[in-house]
Amino acid sequence: MRTALAIARKELSIYFTTPWAYAVFTAMLAVASFFFVNSLYEFQRAQEMARTLGWERVPQEFRNLTDGVMVPFWSSVMTITLFVVPFLSMRLFAEEKRNKTFELLMTAPVRPVEIVLGKYLGGLGIITTTLGLTIVFPVLLSLLGSSESGTVLEWGTVLLAYGGLLLWGATCMAIGMFISTLTESQMVAALVTFAVLLPWMLLRGLAQAAEEPLRSFISHLSFDAQLTGLLRGVLDLEAPIFFLSVIFFSLLLSHRSVEAQRWA
Repeated sequence: MRTALAIARKELSIYFTTPWAYAVFTAMLAVASFFFVNSLYEFQRAQEMARTLGWERVPQEFRNLTDGVMVPFWSSVMTITLFVVPFLSMRLFAEEKRNKTFELLMTAPVRPVEIVLGKYLGGLGIITTTLGLTIVFPVLLSLLGSSESGTVLEWGTVLLAYGGLLLWGATCMAIGMFISTLTESQMVAALVTFAVLLPWMLLRGLAQAAEEPLRSFISHLSFDAQLTGLLRGVLDLEAPIFFLSVIFFSLLLSHRSVEAQRWA
């Protein structure tokens, strides 16, 4: 495990000493800011409509800041993560192959499982940092917002939603890392990762044309369906188990891929 942690530290140092990571951080905050302000604007419009026409004309989710602002914001962050992670995971193995250092790594006294775990932990660190930057928005809302009950946000819901986003980011990173083991082109790795994640996330919508029970089964496998409850503050152990299973399977595939190339 010590070797894996050393590899993880190396990966994190590479991320944080290159402009690419900071460009991703900046882009993440800029796009997230846009969606946060848009959610605030929609919430304000709903409040004004309620004062004019009455609360019965306004959807129930607009009656508090958590459901009216943060839940739509988290859905936007989930979509942003779908675009960001492929460009963070693409370099994990593809860059080693392109720079011809993968062969050196394979001949070092390091087991493939340690290499895979170390690189994944490094990738997990960078996506946790990226998602963690968005915590500034609920903090600002809590400091500057107001509520008749005195509690601006339901922090239990906030923390559970961020736990769900972290699981989502970790899953995307695991899938992206596996694809990165298959190619030496970082751009190919990023595009294929995106091509895998996007349909998987949209499975629930794509399954509507299918007949039961196939429709329910396919919808159940959708990332979007599994995340919906967590982003709304509903704790269901089925979702973490689903994401952890996908992460484990992706890491297993990455290990098999690296091990196969070691003896090729």
